[in-house]
Amino acid sequence: MPPPSFPDWPSLLDLAVSQSGYFTTAQAGSLGFSPELLIHHTHAARLVRVRRGIYRVRHLPSQDDEDLVVVWLWSARAGVFSCATALALHDLSDILPNLADLTLPMPWRARRLRVPDGVVLHHADLAAEDRTWVGNVPVTSVARTLRDCAAAPLPPDVLQQATEQAVRRGLVSRAEAPG
Repeated sequence: MPPPSFPDWPSLLDLAVSQSGYFTTAQAGSLGFSPELLIHHTHAARLVRVRRGIYRVRHLPSQDDEDLVVVWLWSARAGVFSCATALALHDLSDILPNLADLTLPMPWRARRLRVPDGVVLHHADLAAEDRTWVGNVPVTSVARTLRDCAAAPLPPDVLQQATEQAVRRGLVSRAEAPG
């Protein structure tokens, strides 16, 4: 389906709201916004260019997860937050990671990427059951998060606390919890 011949503001706003106020140049293009029109709206202070290919609607309110949304959009919406970042998003640990763990599909391993500051990349092909959403960002499921953390250099007491909380809250069974 070709993009509309005129910019579809209502659809762009709906999309931006669903992504904490952000959208990509490609997403906007599919709604009739040329790169030149995005620049025009940036100069008119309707939009803010956040990084190459990612914009924010200026008047939309800030949200807690917006830094992660920008990273997810940078990954062309292929990434899934994982490991310690997923523990924090699932509210399973007291740790506050200072880096965002993002898992990308295995074919991305061969790409030469300019990784955003504060992001640690992992590569794995995740099954549908290993993915979920927390707010506006994709996250590994609780069971997958615990398995990934068990294989990572995470303090044992953090993993134990997260596992106990997940079992107590009924998010995983004892059998699904890492040994």
